[in-house]
Amino acid sequence: MAENKKASAKRRHRPLRIIITIIAFLLLILLGYIAYLFISYKRIPDNQQLDVVRGKTSPIQTGTEYKIVSFNAGFGAYEPDYSFFMDGGTESWAWSKERLEKNMQAMTDFMGSLDADLMILQEVDLDATRSYHVDEREYLTQAMKDGSSVFAVNWDSAFLFYPFTQPHGKSRSGLLTLSSFDIDSAIRRQLPVEDSYMKIVDLDRCYSKSYLPVGDKQLVLYNVHLSAYSSNGNISDEQLELLLADMSQEYEAGNYIIGGGDMNKDLLGDSSEYFGIKGDQYTWAKPLKTECFEGKPLRLVCSSNVPSCRVADAPYNPQQFVILIDGFIVSDNVEVLSNTTIDTGFKYSDHNPVEMEFRLIP
Repeated sequence: MAENKKASAKRRHRPLRIIITIIAFLLLILLGYIAYLFISYKRIPDNQQLDVVRGKTSPIQTGTEYKIVSFNAGFGAYEPDYSFFMDGGTESWAWSKERLEKNMQAMTDFMGSLDADLMILQEVDLDATRSYHVDEREYLTQAMKDGSSVFAVNWDSAFLFYPFTQPHGKSRSGLLTLSSFDIDSAIRRQLPVEDSYMKIVDLDRCYSKSYLPVGDKQLVLYNVHLSAYSSNGNISDEQLELLLADMSQEYEAGNYIIGGGDMNKDLLGDSSEYFGIKGDQYTWAKPLKTECFEGKPLRLVCSSNVPSCRVADAPYNPQQFVILIDGFIVSDNVEVLSNTTIDTGFKYSDHNPVEMEFRLIP
């Protein structure tokens, strides 16, 4: 009788033991994955020399009118009906490889039609799960077929197993610079990033510097993508301060400075005053710290005609929060002739391109 009771008790406890074993196993996998993320995390070394792919180019001249375009390509995924999980949306990959490639081709054709002399592009994937391992450089370099190009990796991540229904996966992505002028050399400069867990989901922030000969001087062309997803609001300020200090040093050496890209800060101070849509709930949409420019031979160039970015927590609609976060920084020896944001209706990306016409002062 006692043996029957023991056997019965074992049978009753068996499901509980199985559940405990499964939970322990899943917890072990989770801890192992977290360890994998942090152990595999690494930063690309600072002052990395970048390869220059040379085209049929000529030197840039002083006193001549030129055009530069900056555009965050949104890894080719952000068509108007797209929303992104890190912004509160639903998607973690582009809709499909076919749609991605079609959008990349349309984007490339449009960029080529702008007839720019220089292009600086952000969020260009080389080999990423989210973009079906399509090398997007092969498309975008065709926007300036005979030009030279420079690529700087700013995200070479471990496999991100989230969202669970469609894990974001592994990403290798970066900054693409295209030039119709000679590029002597290029370098990748590391930017400060957070020390917290947020570094796992943020990029390995950097900017690229391309040196274009101008007689006995140089035009130093900066391609920039500052932090958005951060728990420490000071990080983007530190990044901006480092960038401006570098630019000032190059200017003092006698060079011309043009930088641009996605600053991930409100360049107008309060874009809602211009575009009529409040975005107080979006904590990343802080004003750019313009005090950083004080006492420096540099100025911010941005346009308020249309926004350069939409929030991607839902498919695009006219009531959605929009903001100006893309623009340029130039030195005092660069004359700005015009500056505008190109209204594509966010057809290819969650960003609109921004363009600037300029002249290097002899």
